[in-house]
Amino acid sequence: MRQTVALSGIDICIIVLYLAALVGLGLYFARKRRIQTAQDLFLGGRSLKWYHVGLSIFSSNVSPVMLVGYGGMAYTTGMVAANFDWLAWWFLLLLAMVFIPHYFATKVSTMPEFLLRRYGQRSFTFLTYYSMISTLIVSVSFVLLTGGLVIAQILEVPFWVAAAGATVLATSYTATGGLAAIAKTGALQSVVVTVAAIIVGVIAINRIGGVSEVISRSPKEFWTIFRPASDPVYPWHAVILGYPVVGIWYWCTDQTIVQQTLAAQNIEQGQYGTMLVAGLKALVPFIFLLPGIYCLILFPNLANPDHAYLVMTANLLPVGLVGITLAALIAALIYDVAIGINAFSTVFSLNVYSKNINPGASPARARLVGRIVIIGSSLIALLMSLLLSTVDKGLFDLSQAVGTYLAPPLTTVFLLGVVWKKATSKAANLTLHFGSALCLCVGIMQIADFPHKAFWPHFMLLTFFLTAILTVFMVVISLLFPETGPGPSLPTLAQTYASQPPYDRRKIWFGWTAIGMLMAVLYYLFG
Repeated sequence: MRQTVALSGIDICIIVLYLAALVGLGLYFARKRRIQTAQDLFLGGRSLKWYHVGLSIFSSNVSPVMLVGYGGMAYTTGMVAANFDWLAWWFLLLLAMVFIPHYFATKVSTMPEFLLRRYGQRSFTFLTYYSMISTLIVSVSFVLLTGGLVIAQILEVPFWVAAAGATVLATSYTATGGLAAIAKTGALQSVVVTVAAIIVGVIAINRIGGVSEVISRSPKEFWTIFRPASDPVYPWHAVILGYPVVGIWYWCTDQTIVQQTLAAQNIEQGQYGTMLVAGLKALVPFIFLLPGIYCLILFPNLANPDHAYLVMTANLLPVGLVGITLAALIAALIYDVAIGINAFSTVFSLNVYSKNINPGASPARARLVGRIVIIGSSLIALLMSLLLSTVDKGLFDLSQAVGTYLAPPLTTVFLLGVVWKKATSKAANLTLHFGSALCLCVGIMQIADFPHKAFWPHFMLLTFFLTAILTVFMVVISLLFPETGPGPSLPTLAQTYASQPPYDRRKIWFGWTAIGMLMAVLYYLFG
């Protein structure tokens, strides 16, 4: 069994040509669409169709963390990680039918701007800096860490060389073409990554001897997505209680995801694009998770489960297909870095520079600053990934655990702000500041195993407890200190829909019903 990938001359040529085509396509879209303002750069002129939105979000979600981390998770625990895809549809539904209408009605470009409309200036200022930090850590640095380690192993180069190369390629067409170029290359990228993973899976099944052999030769508990409450990795109650917190934060409030829906032509296109993502998420475990189980059967006793995907690639694929598969993996890294630095630069340019540093900046000046920030933020993310590379923990677990400490304050403030009119500015500000300090302290203590490792619950259960505490806190403060004046507020959902051009929402609800029925069948089969 080979632990590393032996690249032939043909594979190297395929990788180089694919990456050149990806960057060239991004630069082509950049030249085709004239960038005149910061809005054009960061939101694609709000011109994306539903399939661009859906495939772009899907491509950013199919990151190296999924390609590599999912293989490692499935190698050790089986199908349990499918919950992260199959539970997502509830929160994509919430994004499409509740949050997107509000985001479009308020004409916001960033998540801090939404809090400005709902809670006022202090919440806006806090989230501006909070979201920039979380974007750099979660959406860029972790992706660079995961993908950079894989590429370094493949090419037998130092980690910093691999991470720096990916950063340079991502920055090249992000700074020139912005979100429109990223989204349109993402449509192609999502197809290539998916096809490459399917090829790996089909070859593995054939080598094992068919689906029945896969089931009979793998542990029985691997095919149950709800593990016992005593399970140390993902107990069922921790998943059920904790995922909604992370799901609302990631799918409904994270700038990197929501920004791609804000670039849609209108609410309808954004909602259909979100629905497309939900439908594709039903397929993700079969395409990206099962190869980890195949690897366990074919190559047991791996020293590092995170190498499962690479071991499969190295030992099963013929010359040529190795190049295509690895090119897709490298391109997934480049794409996700591009999405992340674009989101960071959007918040800085539109919320910090244009509102505080130079409010009277011309469109050309704002566009120039935006491009400079894209380059600067990519360098910062690169340095952070180098620091994170010293942390010894499973890649998928590490990326998920970070959400434990970032999600609770934002989930509480955004959700109550949308569904409860009595939520006040004072309560939101206190929840953001107190909640962030609380979650940061808890996170540091848990990582340090202080006072003792056995003291801490599972990180997904912990995120539920933190959110419950912050929700009660915000409700109590809102009731004790109601708004003295009219205060900022949002229109009702009905008023929000009424303010938009009419369209037939029955088709959208029919689609969501069909997806819900599909998910119910999947949970019946695997639950």
